[in-house]
Amino acid sequence: MDIHIYDTKQRRKRRFEPITPDHVKIYVCGPTVYDRIHIGNGLSAVVFDVLVRVLRSVFPNVTYVRNITDVDDKINARALELGIPIHDLTHECTVALHEDFDALGVLLPDVEPRATGHIEEITTMISSLIQQGHAYEAEGHVLFHVPSDPNYGSLTNKSLEDLIDGARVEVAPYKRDPKDFVLWKPSSSELPGWESPWGRGRPGWHIECSAMIREHLGNEIDIHGGGNDLAFPHHENEMAQSGCFTNNPDYVKYWIHNGMLNLGAEKMSKSLGNIQTVQALLREHSGETLRYAILSGHYRQSLKWDDELIAQSERSLTSLYQALRNSQPLVGDSATSEAYAATKSVELPEEVLVPLCDDLNTPRALAGMHELASRLNLSTDVEEATALRDQLLGAGWLLGLLTRSVADFFTQDANMAEAEIDRLIEQRTAAKAAKQYDRADQIRAELLANGIAIEDTTDGTIWKVVKQ
Repeated sequence: MDIHIYDTKQRRKRRFEPITPDHVKIYVCGPTVYDRIHIGNGLSAVVFDVLVRVLRSVFPNVTYVRNITDVDDKINARALELGIPIHDLTHECTVALHEDFDALGVLLPDVEPRATGHIEEITTMISSLIQQGHAYEAEGHVLFHVPSDPNYGSLTNKSLEDLIDGARVEVAPYKRDPKDFVLWKPSSSELPGWESPWGRGRPGWHIECSAMIREHLGNEIDIHGGGNDLAFPHHENEMAQSGCFTNNPDYVKYWIHNGMLNLGAEKMSKSLGNIQTVQALLREHSGETLRYAILSGHYRQSLKWDDELIAQSERSLTSLYQALRNSQPLVGDSATSEAYAATKSVELPEEVLVPLCDDLNTPRALAGMHELASRLNLSTDVEEATALRDQLLGAGWLLGLLTRSVADFFTQDANMAEAEIDRLIEQRTAAKAAKQYDRADQIRAELLANGIAIEDTTDGTIWKVVKQ
């Protein structure tokens, strides 16, 4: 199965061909650990989690590296604000990060490097860039000299003339050019720092990722991913310093960037103060519902995040589980999608795999899952129903959905036994048929009072436990 993905640098959709035919190497920028992550951070993690799942269904070997930035001025400021040691803050936020990603169904990467564990690799790269004439020392800082790189701006299609001095880079008198950016900066005694040829200090943000990529994936990689807010200046600066270090501006074969979540007319970001943390959302919704909501939009487009999106995602997810529940009298209890983790592309349903291989078109892939669910609902043949059930769960694995058993999904935290719920639903159906609508409404209210929400669909009445 061919995979096509949109390459930011070439500004077009390209057929994916790894550098080494049987081994894909992918690096994605992870969060800076100074607070709980918001659902916008979750979007990027979910998008690249699905991409890695798809790649693993097609290629025999995939190495996925997603870093943690644990030295940064935002961390220093937050630790000072809270009055706690920097190490304690980064540790607590990393634990919380893993909890939130796990709730969203995001698998751990093969390698999760931390910037603080790669100081030697960082200083080695900086020394080489100085020797090659691409960087210089000034007043305890080391800066990358942007005009030394003839390819600077090619990732985001910006010329040096287009760049506004100081727009995203601090203007300082010790810079040779206002666009030059920091590779190393001095640290005072209360800030984290390491000894270096340029004095005690700490690395700049951009050089951290370059060093971690080189250490864990080598001088060339297939895919570099992250949010489109990182394309400039972070990834542009990464490409400059790594390209100059290796003398290969194309050391990344495909650059992939996801769009943003919007609350109202603005993107969700901590700097704007308009965030919804994953932790807060999980108090009202399952992580699987949040994941479905994220996947309901195409990854390169902005996604409007609101209560209606979440509610619709909950209904859609319930209908998929309902199809599995409806099939149980015919095929027996279903496993979860995790039982299909090793399924290869040739065994996966085209309704879902083909859209995912076409620039990760998750809305079409979700539509494909619902097509399978509809066919499963109509099937009366054991062999056919079993095959459709397996296809639905295999597709669920690709998208990170259907990870709970049917029983858990419908009965977890229920205040009533399943048999009693089914009995009341049958009574309500009979009451509606007899035009006893007051009795039908009374049964609905009784169920809701016990935390059971029901919905009438073309496939019958479905029910779901709701949080009180």
